[in-house]
Amino acid sequence: MLVLAAGPAAATCADMMFEGAQFAVCTAQAGEDLRLFLNGADGQPYGGFAPLKGDLQAQGQHLVFAMNAGMFQPDLSPVGLYIENGVQRHRIVTRDGPGNFGLLPNGVFCIGDGVLAVVESRTFAAAPLPCRYASQSGPMLVIGGALHPSFLADSLSYKIRNGVGVRADGAFAWFVLADTPVTFDRFARFFRDGLGARDALYFDGSISRIYAPELGRSGAGFAIGPIVGLVKGN
Repeated sequence: MLVLAAGPAAATCADMMFEGAQFAVCTAQAGEDLRLFLNGADGQPYGGFAPLKGDLQAQGQHLVFAMNAGMFQPDLSPVGLYIENGVQRHRIVTRDGPGNFGLLPNGVFCIGDGVLAVVESRTFAAAPLPCRYASQSGPMLVIGGALHPSFLADSLSYKIRNGVGVRADGAFAWFVLADTPVTFDRFARFFRDGLGARDALYFDGSISRIYAPELGRSGAGFAIGPIVGLVKGN
């Protein structure tokens, strides 16, 4: 098992290898200033990391790392549940449907007070958690230690992918981007077997982006919708 250590002296982001594939991994602990972002002060979607960095710098803060955090519509609005600073901006979607989002079970990434969670969407809808921030995406990658039942070990669908996994106690989360194109099966097994995540959620593929200065990653590329980022004061 390859585990990026937690703690004040630990690196926030690192490159890791698993079964010949390279992954960029950034970590956050519950209680840190981890947030979701969508629109700027002008009401328009950020669409990328540079405008978000500018807004935070104007507030005396800086972005430690960030990545796209859920699927979105052509106008960059969220496909599923989206909660920002305690306000629900888009409702949860529990029906199945086309594409990866509708490949049930999908799930919700929740940032609460002192806890981080990835919860299957219908479970969340039946008993919502008190999330300060939440983003729905899909499919789930790891569900209670088991891989999504639709994943195939011999799949030929290789893509750049990104997602989030959480430790069983909710105290720690891994944000991962596969630099090497991988299948869903390998991506999920990296979370479970490589990192030790009990639950993990797919954010997106192909357009996946990460801002990680520690790794020399600016995250430039296609426009994106919801963004998750770790913030600290300057």
